[in-house]
Amino acid sequence: MDFCLKWRSAIGYQPSVVGCRTPAIPKFTPTVDCWLLIANIIFCCFFLSLNAAAQNLPQFTNITHAAGIDFIHNTGAFGEKYLPETMGSGCAFLDYDTDGWQDIILVNGKDWDGNPTQKRQTMMLYRNNRDGTFTDVTEAAGLATPLYGMGVAVADYDNDGDPDVYISTLEADRLFQNRGDGTFVDVTEVAGIHNPGFGTSCAWFDYNNDGHLDIYVANYVEWTRENDLYCTLDGKNKSYCTPESYTGQSSKLFRNRGDGTFLDVSRIARIEDSTSKSLGVCIFDYNADGLPDIFEANDTQPNKLYQNNGDGTFIEAGMLAGIAYNESGVATGAMGIDAADYDRTGRESLVIGNFSNEMLNLYHNEGDFFIDDAPAAHIGNATLLTLTFACFFFDFDFDGNLDIFTANGHVETDINAIQSQVTYAQLPHLFHNDGQGKFTDAIDKVGTDLATPMVGRGGAYGDIDNDGDWDLLVTTSNGPAYLFRNDGGNRNAWIKIQLVGQTSNRDGIGAQIRVTSALGTQTRTVKSGSSYCSQSELTAIFGINGDTTIETIEVLWPSGTVSTRKNVKPNQLIRIDEDTP
Repeated sequence: MDFCLKWRSAIGYQPSVVGCRTPAIPKFTPTVDCWLLIANIIFCCFFLSLNAAAQNLPQFTNITHAAGIDFIHNTGAFGEKYLPETMGSGCAFLDYDTDGWQDIILVNGKDWDGNPTQKRQTMMLYRNNRDGTFTDVTEAAGLATPLYGMGVAVADYDNDGDPDVYISTLEADRLFQNRGDGTFVDVTEVAGIHNPGFGTSCAWFDYNNDGHLDIYVANYVEWTRENDLYCTLDGKNKSYCTPESYTGQSSKLFRNRGDGTFLDVSRIARIEDSTSKSLGVCIFDYNADGLPDIFEANDTQPNKLYQNNGDGTFIEAGMLAGIAYNESGVATGAMGIDAADYDRTGRESLVIGNFSNEMLNLYHNEGDFFIDDAPAAHIGNATLLTLTFACFFFDFDFDGNLDIFTANGHVETDINAIQSQVTYAQLPHLFHNDGQGKFTDAIDKVGTDLATPMVGRGGAYGDIDNDGDWDLLVTTSNGPAYLFRNDGGNRNAWIKIQLVGQTSNRDGIGAQIRVTSALGTQTRTVKSGSSYCSQSELTAIFGINGDTTIETIEVLWPSGTVSTRKNVKPNQLIRIDEDTP
């Protein structure tokens, strides 16, 4: 009988668990066969552990159709190959009706004037029915406005207890205020929002810590139908132009006055730079001075790191910090962006999605500067050929280590004819963090649904069924959106934390949460934006592996107030108010 089968049987494993075979041992000789026994044990333990690890990973199930999500993105394309058609749009999780269940917004493009496509012209808002299904309530909610939309940022900017929505567009951004009765009103003009640029990603944050959320909007390039250029890959047919063909646009910073209006302080705050071609924005406190800084991912231009001076102004520090260019000194085609403390150092590091033939960046925060750890972390070569838009950190299996998800897809439909190893639709990446600084792409270990090539653009995570694990939402260019349910079965323990600010902004955006258990201390910052043109759920969820008690939860609010909870039982949602020490 096969030794491995005997050994597995002795310890309670079934023969079907692992296909591990060794030659039968015909005769016992003490020295040789003892070593063979040891070798077999080691060999089988190794493969058993790999198999067990794979089996323990959650499976992602495509529930888009079953959930009633029937959105199809509209680029407006009719053969002219206009640059904006390549970019796609974002998505967001939000609880718009404050019933405790995450709803969904899907941003959409629209037809070009005079060239109808018969596709939908507006974004879509889906209400969570609390039973695994969603209902389209766009019209009833007052959001059925035709827009060539790009990005979305969600937050309670007026501190009245319900989330408001900012939509960046190709023409003029819109701010929709939540009335609190399930409807929104367009307050763009009365609020003083004016961004006629090519808006992309956007994020709410309180840059001056006055308790009122401000909005940062990344702008891309100076493009109109009138100045559209002719570009070609094969010398015969028109192709989509690259951003090098167009001049850049300055991003915008609007300060919240606290009375329902905003002031454009881009120039005063010193973030105005018309050379930028921004696609991603992430807010994080990179130098741990208590002030939110801005990272701007630029496409073919140097990335920008705007360090908050604390006096209403910023200073650009990207080159000094080592994140303006790649290690070859070249500006990359940067798009998606996120920041998180993925290795529990207490400092937030960066992940950046880039163009194909440029690997993903994993900039490790060393304190005063960053080092790209992508090659050493085993995500460099794995991402060299994919073109990444959305990317973010999240702990999908709740082992206490932040993993990385990327949505990938090229911008040229016929790229495979030009570069044989690159395709238009591409597999996502799901990099599993081993807790030792290394990542393994687990996309083929979480079920076949997520491991499907798509022309990925936006991406976000949220807990749609309130079972304590992260589900995924992905948008595609000129195609469907996908909703993937995390069927992890909650094998690992977790804690879900909702913040309610008082002196600080109502959502607690910018607050730092530290959770300490036997596993160690984990740190998260509540933030808007990140990914690509998208927004994830603002509630924080921490995985604590097999720990049965959380020793301490500490919240450092933007106001400087500290809230503490001790000896908290896992596997529950808790609410922490700022005025409750």
